[in-house]
Amino acid sequence: MTRQCTMASLSLSLGLLVLCTLALVHCDLHDGPVRVYDIRASNLKGRFFSKPDPYVKVWCGSSFHGKSSILKKQENPTWPNQFNFADILHNSVLTLEVWDDVIGLDRHMGTCKITIRPGTHTETCHLKKGTVYYTYSYGYSH
Repeated sequence: MTRQCTMASLSLSLGLLVLCTLALVHCDLHDGPVRVYDIRASNLKGRFFSKPDPYVKVWCGSSFHGKSSILKKQENPTWPNQFNFADILHNSVLTLEVWDDVIGLDRHMGTCKITIRPGTHTETCHLKKGTVYYTYSYGYSH
């Protein structure tokens, strides 16, 4: 009887150890803040011979943060905006959409998508007509 109790106790202890370890790994790999900044573009093309009035919309996972300021007549804009998201799950997709503010319906110029990973990363995204550059950081600083 004593041997069965000792084995059951050992099994229970090992099971609890595994569960606690998994809980720690889960917390480490999931939900952390995401910051998107230093968003800029080069060689954006407007309609016909005009320069675009570009802006950017930003999502991380299913969270929409909003849009940047509209920069009038800019082929090579640098947006001053910074976008901050809290508690974003590991492997969420960061999405930036570039738009041209025009009378009537705004014109979609392109979309950048990347699966986030821990750390700070500077990315380059090629659109049909232009290139977008941005930096994002994901996770807590230790």
